[in-house]
Amino acid sequence: MLYFAYGSNLHHFQMKRRCKDSMFLKKINLKDFKLTFRSKYRAADIEHKKNSIVPGALFEISKSDEKKLDVYEDFPILYKKYYFYYYGKKVMTYTMVNKTSFRYPTERYLNIVKRGYKDCKLDKNFLLKALQH
Repeated sequence: MLYFAYGSNLHHFQMKRRCKDSMFLKKINLKDFKLTFRSKYRAADIEHKKNSIVPGALFEISKSDEKKLDVYEDFPILYKKYYFYYYGKKVMTYTMVNKTSFRYPTERYLNIVKRGYKDCKLDKNFLLKALQH
């Protein structure tokens, strides 16, 4: 199945460790969404925003990878699944259940996301903009 990562799962080494079957396919943009950080974990989340984009990575994952991600993302308590179509193919990602207010991420978490942006060759300006809130 196809999975869209936009936070710490962009980090290739971490993603491989978490989901052994995962394969990075390419970078893509999710339209009409924006990146933010929230919850007591200060983790990445996406929310609807017209004419905005969230850069991220498209991964091919197995059923067992999905189960591991569900545990890591605390599905369905913290995150729920959100599906969209990319060139006719169904893609799964996660979005937070409770849209709490913005919380600046921890340095450790932010460094993992930054490393992921580098791994996937994403435009860091989108990340910097999300952090300015």
